[in-house]
Amino acid sequence: MNMGERTTIGHLTAILTVGIWGTTFVATKVLLRSFTPVEILFFRFTLGYAALWIVAPRMLKASGRREELCFAAAGLSGVTLYFLLENIALTYSLASNVGVILAVSPLFTAVLARFFGGTERLNAMFVAGFAAAMCGIALIAFGGDAVLEANPIGDVLALLAALTWAIYSNLMKKIGTFGYDNVRCTRRIFFYGLVFMLPALYPLGFRLGLERFAAPVNVFNIVFLGLGASALCFATWNLSVKILGAVRTSVYIYAVPVINIVAAMIVLNEHITKLAALGTALTLAGLFLSEGSQRGRTKGGTADA
Repeated sequence: MNMGERTTIGHLTAILTVGIWGTTFVATKVLLRSFTPVEILFFRFTLGYAALWIVAPRMLKASGRREELCFAAAGLSGVTLYFLLENIALTYSLASNVGVILAVSPLFTAVLARFFGGTERLNAMFVAGFAAAMCGIALIAFGGDAVLEANPIGDVLALLAALTWAIYSNLMKKIGTFGYDNVRCTRRIFFYGLVFMLPALYPLGFRLGLERFAAPVNVFNIVFLGLGASALCFATWNLSVKILGAVRTSVYIYAVPVINIVAAMIVLNEHITKLAALGTALTLAGLFLSEGSQRGRTKGGTADA
């Protein structure tokens, strides 16, 4: 497979990933009627881990402690800390605040890429794309009835969540150089994510409560989150990072709020405001600018972020 074909696959898997991630809020909103945030998190990743085990049951054997530490750090940052920080932030701050702050993660990813030994730089086009996307996301978030409010605890937690996702993206670029099967790498990361999650279950009010799965709507949505948004999407996102690099892949996160709006219109019959429509256009423009700033920086089919 030549470099152009690999790059195309990287973009397609990134688009598939954000396409599914952009609709998960609907499933989560339904499940929150019966489950706490940490319960949703634990059940979805347990199901995702089981699915990945069925697909690739052979054990992954890391070649050394350094590689194993990378897997553990990825599980801690991309699974446990990111989702716990995001969910806890939502209990303190407005969802609109959290959504805008989380969109900073591509910038954090680009900055941290320098510390992970990358050669990509924050050029003017990338910064312009980031600024346009942030303005667009702000218009999407606050273009309706929502208003911006200062919630220091929640907003700081959201900022930390964005940072942990940036760390995860850069770790995945490093793990991609190990040469292991992508599905088994993702399964190993889920394993560590679940291990690090265990100490937080009891303090955050976790209970098994399997009787709640008697409701078909709960089963459908947890399966969607576990198999689609977790097992499939983490594997496809990790593949995109391996092919395109951490920075180039991360800019697709800008599209998530746009997909949220489309999903809300279709599923929840919500109406888009003029400001939100303008924000959608700005966000997509920012995505293309930031993505364009990284073209030509890939060598041999992989980015050097």
